[in-house]
Amino acid sequence: MIQRILTFFERYSFGVCTYLGERFNVSISKIRLFFIYSSFLAVGFPLIFYFFAGIVLDIRNYIKRRHTGVTDL
Repeated sequence: MIQRILTFFERYSFGVCTYLGERFNVSISKIRLFFIYSSFLAVGFPLIFYFFAGIVLDIRNYIKRRHTGVTDL
């Protein structure tokens, strides 16, 4: 049961921590811990930021896919 939940989140997560880690050259696990600890201290505000950033990154990837698909013709 727990393995199914972990697989679901790994497959369908937005990749915000990975993007931020690569962008700022910081360990991904440190960024994840920051989100976890700060969400307890700030009563969930970082989770709102995480979902908003995930949506923005998803839209960016969608636009890049659409743009490269048109130029391949």
